[in-house]
Amino acid sequence: MKFSIQSRNDSQSNELMGLAKNYLQDFGLILDELEPDIVISIGGDGTLLHAFHNHVKRLDKVAFVGIHTGHLGFYADWKPSELEKLVLCIAKNQYRVVEYPLLEVNVCNNSETTTYLALNEATIKSPSVTLVMDVFLNDRHFERFRGDGLCISTPSGSTAYNKALGGAIIHPTLRAIQITEMASINNRVFRTIGSSLVLPDHHTCTLKPVRTQEFTMTVDHIQLKHDELESIIFRVAKERVRFARFRPFPFWERVHDSFISNE
Repeated sequence: MKFSIQSRNDSQSNELMGLAKNYLQDFGLILDELEPDIVISIGGDGTLLHAFHNHVKRLDKVAFVGIHTGHLGFYADWKPSELEKLVLCIAKNQYRVVEYPLLEVNVCNNSETTTYLALNEATIKSPSVTLVMDVFLNDRHFERFRGDGLCISTPSGSTAYNKALGGAIIHPTLRAIQITEMASINNRVFRTIGSSLVLPDHHTCTLKPVRTQEFTMTVDHIQLKHDELESIIFRVAKERVRFARFRPFPFWERVHDSFISNE
C-alpha cells in the first residue's frame, strides 16, 4: 500500500508526521506523494481540505484519514496519542471506505466553463458593492438576491461556514447541496427567500449577475477572481470524497461534542 502525509506544518504536526512515516515504512508501506492509496492529514479540518485539493484529480483511488493536533474536527477524528493504533490499523488494512457527496461548481465566462470541486463550500461576494444575482433553480428564475453574498455548501460542509451563516446542519451521507444567504436585503422593495434552501442531487442552482461588477469567489480555501462572469452553475458532483473509517463515526455525537458540550 502507498501512503502520503499532509501536515499543518507546526512543530507537533511535523513531529507526528515523521513518526508516522517511520512506522508505516517499517511495516513495508511505500511513501508516494503523487499516487497514494491513503492520505493521512495531521492538523485540523483545514489541513484535510488542502490534502483533498492536492489529490482532487484521483478521488476514486485515494482515501483520507485525519489526526487532529488542535480542536476536534469533523474530518480529523484521531488523537495524537492514538498514532500507533492508527498506523497498525492502516498496516493491517483494517478499514472500510465511506463516501460523501461533493459540490460541483461550473464557472461560465466568455463561452468557457471552468469546473471546480468543493469538499465544504463555495462562496461568491462582491467586494465593494452589494451583490446582485438572479437565482435560477432548475433553469427557472427563483429570486433576485441582494446582499453580501451567497454560500453553497455540501452536507459535510454544513457544519462549517454554512452553520455560521445560520444554515441547517445536514447529515454528510445525504446527496444534496445547500444555499445560504449572507446578510440579504429584505424590505418593501427588495425580497429574498430569507431561508436556506436544500436541493437534492438532481437539481441545479444557477447564479447570473444582474449588472457588471467584480466578484470574489472561494472554493473551500481557494480564492478565485472572475471579472466578466456570465453564470455559475452548482450541483451535486458525480465524484465523491472517500474516507478511511477504522471505527464508528457517530456524526450527531460529533455535532454535540463540537457545538454543545463544554467538557
